[in-house]
Amino acid sequence: MPHTTAHAASTALRGLALLEDPILSKGTAFTSQERKQFGLEGLLPPAVETIERQLERVLGHLDAKPNDLERYVYLIGLSDRNETLFYRTVMSDPARFIPILYDPTVADACLAFGHIYRRARGMYISREMKGRIADVLRNWPERNVRFICVSTGGRILGLGDIGANGMGIPIGKLQLYTACAAVRPECLLPVLLDIGTTNDALRADPLYLGLREKPPSDADLDELTEEFVQAVQTVFPGCCIHFEDWKGSDAIRMLGRYRDKVLCYNDDIQGTASVALAGLTTALQIVDAPLADQRILFLGAGSAGIGIADLITSAMQMKGLSQDAARSRISLFDINGLLESSRTDLSDAQKPYAHKAEPSNDLVKTIETLKPTILIGVSTKGGAFNQSVVEAMSRLNERPIIFALSNPTNKAECSAEQAYTWSKGKALYAAGVQFPDVTLNGTTFHPGQANNFYIFPAIGLATYATRPRRLTDECFIVAAEANADQVGPNLRDKGMLFPSQTNILETEVTTATRVAEFIFDKGLAQVDRPSDIRTWIEGQLYEPHY
Repeated sequence: MPHTTAHAASTALRGLALLEDPILSKGTAFTSQERKQFGLEGLLPPAVETIERQLERVLGHLDAKPNDLERYVYLIGLSDRNETLFYRTVMSDPARFIPILYDPTVADACLAFGHIYRRARGMYISREMKGRIADVLRNWPERNVRFICVSTGGRILGLGDIGANGMGIPIGKLQLYTACAAVRPECLLPVLLDIGTTNDALRADPLYLGLREKPPSDADLDELTEEFVQAVQTVFPGCCIHFEDWKGSDAIRMLGRYRDKVLCYNDDIQGTASVALAGLTTALQIVDAPLADQRILFLGAGSAGIGIADLITSAMQMKGLSQDAARSRISLFDINGLLESSRTDLSDAQKPYAHKAEPSNDLVKTIETLKPTILIGVSTKGGAFNQSVVEAMSRLNERPIIFALSNPTNKAECSAEQAYTWSKGKALYAAGVQFPDVTLNGTTFHPGQANNFYIFPAIGLATYATRPRRLTDECFIVAAEANADQVGPNLRDKGMLFPSQTNILETEVTTATRVAEFIFDKGLAQVDRPSDIRTWIEGQLYEPHY
């Protein structure tokens, strides 16, 4: 069945069943003829409205809500009633609605997920379904599923393990595929792989909706995931698996296992790395310095930190450095201090960045010793970049590059105001959340938001159009460069490191076009190359109209 309410004539639904179908319902926009044809007379007020009039009413409802969590609940309810109007709303002002549908509001929504639950969106695959996951996936009514965003809820934002409450993340991520990049919503499937949770408080919550048991061993999880991945290949051939918010060690292991076997990517690793690289590319253009000359220090050595470090390594290699030379310019610092060669507690993914150095548990002293030009926070330790840290970076660098990427807001390593104030306006700063502008000594600074929504929707759109066999790290480097190229001189002069969110669709299409060109150039696409890739992509965009 076509996924637009304009094709209501193709359905056998009538009356209340049609009105209550979120895909086909137009609500008060059904014409007089349609009301007669589909048995809707008397079931609607007599006024026939345009979608623009409906949007006006929705915006009025949203303005009356007391906070963004209530706006989130309202918007999710709207998507349950009228999906076309939902996307017309969020695409009318992405800069306003992205923070409501996703970070930071989605963090509050996930914490309260069992309490604000209205109806199931997507699929819940539990350990109890082992041995029959393919049969369960066949219960989904749409056969042309092109993307599955799957999470275990094992590491949600900076909230830790929240189990089945993490379903808000796959839902929100896939909504941004459409809201930001106009990927058609019918081909998107959110999945929560419920493996249990380590969160004792959730297991004791009577309104918790997930399995009330602890997660399985790594071996059992690997076996369950393997069945899920193979079931996706069988039931939804050609589907891209978007791994999202798995526990750090699980995330690294699964990406390593499947990246060369099936069409997949991990947004926490590759998407985060790509948007960080995009911001670094812009910052380095501002200071007129090459990436290959930088010294980079991370606070945080989990999956996000390792992912960014690995992608920067690949980008440096593309600039001519050897892998060893590139890795030597990157250091990581975690809860146990600097990653160095004498430590015995490191994972295989961390070991390439454990260089010969004196052990250190003091971040400021490490900065003074290593003299990094770039400091990146992915620690989820709010306030970790204190005044001493920022001042140390400022003493060493004329324009210190400081990225505080942890989210939600209270997990950011420092705020924009702190970074600009303590550096006396010298810092080139970005955060994982959007901080307000800062005015210091008469100068207004515009902090960047290094949010993955600049990357993964564009990757999704390029993947939707080209049907690649695989997504490589180079795809994410191309996406980063394309994003940075859209930050013009006027934005850089304001200290902005990322494009404006005002016309996010234009940004995503431009990035997707560059990624699609790369996919065709490398022979990864499974469709014929068109003569004009951008026009071809634009012809496939979803438009929320009746």
